[in-house]
Amino acid sequence: MYLVAIAWIYVAVMMAAAEATSSQGTVLGAIVTFVLYGVLPVSILVYIMGSGRRRQARRRAEAASAQADGGNHAATQGHAPVGKEP
Repeated sequence: MYLVAIAWIYVAVMMAAAEATSSQGTVLGAIVTFVLYGVLPVSILVYIMGSGRRRQARRRAEAASAQADGGNHAATQGHAPVGKEP
């Protein structure tokens, strides 16, 4: 997964360099090209592809929390509702 992301960032850098060095291009155009064609799509791709890993980490943390406190009651003591006395 990361190999594809690195390769796409490389392509976006080359596109931005071509935009910056073109006779009709600008540095601002190169920055916009890099952000819109490089950073934004790669960040979305990495976020989507990492969702399974985040889900597994959350499940492991929940299991560890339940195991640490005995698993038969809430991990923290309850608080009184707002406006109510305990």
